[in-house]
Amino acid sequence: MMKQRELFGSRFAVIAAMAGSAVGLGNIWRFPYVLGQYGGAAFILVYVVAGVLLALPIFYAESIIGRRSRSDTFGAMNKFAPGTPWRWAGLITIVSPLLILCYYSVVGGWSVEYLFKSLSFSFTDIPAEKIPALFNTFITSAWQPVVSHTVFMAMVAFIVLGGVKSGIEKFSKLAMPALLFLLLVIVGYSLTLPGSFKGVEYLLKPDFSKLTADGISAAMGQAFFSLSLGVGTILTYSSYVKKEENLMVSGVGTAVSDLMFALIAAFAVMPAVFAAGLEPGSGPGLVFETLPYIFNRMGTGLPVMTTFLSAIFFLAILAAALTSAISMLEVGVAFLTDEWKMNRRKATLLLAFLCWLVGILCSLSFGPLAHVKLLGYTFFNFLDHLCSDWLMPLGGLIFTLFVGWKMSRADVRDEFTNGGTVNRRLFGVVYFLMRYLAPVGIAVVFLSNLLL
Repeated sequence: MMKQRELFGSRFAVIAAMAGSAVGLGNIWRFPYVLGQYGGAAFILVYVVAGVLLALPIFYAESIIGRRSRSDTFGAMNKFAPGTPWRWAGLITIVSPLLILCYYSVVGGWSVEYLFKSLSFSFTDIPAEKIPALFNTFITSAWQPVVSHTVFMAMVAFIVLGGVKSGIEKFSKLAMPALLFLLLVIVGYSLTLPGSFKGVEYLLKPDFSKLTADGISAAMGQAFFSLSLGVGTILTYSSYVKKEENLMVSGVGTAVSDLMFALIAAFAVMPAVFAAGLEPGSGPGLVFETLPYIFNRMGTGLPVMTTFLSAIFFLAILAAALTSAISMLEVGVAFLTDEWKMNRRKATLLLAFLCWLVGILCSLSFGPLAHVKLLGYTFFNFLDHLCSDWLMPLGGLIFTLFVGWKMSRADVRDEFTNGGTVNRRLFGVVYFLMRYLAPVGIAVVFLSNLLL
């Protein structure tokens, strides 16, 4: 007898899990910088439009395939288009999230290390000006980043081992509200600092002169990548969604949650950066170099305050990293349990071990293996470039073309409208976006990656 597939228990569980997959490290350290760089509120406007016209249609395409097939990405393609090359296209979207997890776990490990540093008063025992140098010393070490990467990957594997309801659902339902609370605490603190209004202005003042081709491309890319599209995570999670769940509502709820967390993170970070009189930077340095320095300065004479604020912030980063990472591992686990009939424990441990091994190379690419290059990139940067610029857009293109041109319109309509009971008037618009506009948008993302 075939084992019954686990399902998420409620709409809140669905949105918490999918939003958890979408809300990650990029929302906290990348979004605030890009938002200010490309025109503040003007960028948000383009981002929202791109989200509605590009990201949500891809989200719905993945959701329709996943829920209707009740399978992993490879199995779904094989079920709807047996004996065709589509199943191998589906295999791409199983490999890509596992490759992302290899280097994502390294950055997740950094959050583990900095949470430990916060709790052990490492940011209060040295002068503030020496704190930024701690990050470079840490990531170039021969063993510390590997240990942190190992701890993070072990946490990811532990959650996924619990299964859909007892592992992923339970953790997401706890982690997402906790993440919101932790970020709001930092926002409240940041907005009380003298000079913080400049950071608010940096984020919200519309500057349409900055909406160049680069800015519009950045907004489209942020909308696409922020919802964790093109790597099979939404498809896999959708295969655990009940048939009576409204896919339209789940998609909007996930997109709104993702944007909300990104904006809250921006208000947590940038006002403090400006209050400290620093220029906003980009990349991990903004989180792991600048913010501990800020907390140290703001808590001068009050080491407990510095420890409290930094611990809350890096706990939030760790929660965001974990919710995304478990969705990446689950894609591969679903494939092995569905197609190879491997039990969850063996599948989880096998894939976690393989990602951990490759992740070691990525971790050491900042230190002992920095001189080893693949096509001019370090291990870390090679995987980042391969996945972000090529595999993710390719996956999104595969899903939209499959739903728009391979699946029958009747099947797509039946799944999106729950047998004609919901979303009937909106189906035509969503189907047009999935069939025509979304593929064009993805092509623009591809061209941007090539030319910009």
